Amino acid sequence: MIFKTISSLFLIVAVVCILDLRPQQIADDVLKLTVKKQTIRDQARAFRTGKNRKTIGQRLLYVQTSLAAMGRESKFAVVVCASLVLFVVGAVIGVLIKNVFLAPTFAAFLAAIPFVYVRNSLTHYEKHVSEELETTLSIITTSYARSGNLIKAVQENIGYIKPPLKEHFSAFLGDVSFIADTKQAIRNLRAKVDDDIYHEWCDALIQCQDDSHLNETLQPIVDKLKDVRIVNAELESMMASARMEYYTMVGLVVGNVPLLYVLNKDWFHTLIFQTPGKIVLGICGIVIFITYLFMLKFTKPVSYKA
Repeated sequence: MIFKTISSLFLIVAVVCILDLRPQQIADDVLKLTVKKQTIRDQARAFRTGKNRKTIGQRLLYVQTSLAAMGRESKFAVVVCASLVLFVVGAVIGVLIKNVFLAPTFAAFLAAIPFVYVRNSLTHYEKHVSEELETTLSIITTSYARSGNLIKAVQENIGYIKPPLKEHFSAFLGDVSFIADTKQAIRNLRAKVDDDIYHEWCDALIQCQDDSHLNETLQPIVDKLKDVRIVNAELESMMASARMEYYTMVGLVVGNVPLLYVLNKDWFHTLIFQTPGKIVLGICGIVIFITYLFMLKFTKPVSYKA
């Protein structure tokens, strides 16, 4: 069995070398296979429910665009290739321990590791952007309310704005000087950050160009960023406690397997080497994997949705 598995791995490596497959090429092929155009039925469902169904391809695109926003677009191909390699490794582990029912779970768990790492990096990045948004929008709004001149307000505070927002507002000043259309420059600025509160602030800013009295609506919008930050700070300890409880329960489930060897070797032999026991382990693995995904979903920081 081990010889056949090693031979299969060498065969896969040989195919990759012969076809001269590159990480970027593999990532592009994976996107082509997973990303599908929305049908009329999907568009109608999204319009009716107000939600888009997130497919695997859409999630991959989100990871790619997020890494590009962080200046790490080249890492996407590495993440995809690492995930594929770990997927194969997980399947091989399941075959080597002679439990094909656990092979899909091992493969899925290992394949998810690179994306979980990227998700954690994106969470820290989004938190950093949110903090900078609160500071940046606050100082610009204050200056704009005082002077009534948006361009002057940005110019006065550009030195206090930190990356990545500094590049965006510097580009805004460049757009204003070249295209001489403040509204279009604001629209370009709006598209550079994916945040609903920021989009609302930009939309209000566009309206302020027609009616200067509307600049009083900007500060309440900025205050929403502060409210979201306070709520996340209050929920952080609660979410950390929930994650710890989940990991404790998973540890108890997994720890029962070696414990069973001490308590009753016959039961342990049935669980590890008999088909019914292997099926039970496979079901437990699938349940742990699915609940892990739900745990990540329900313990992530809250965000404002318009």
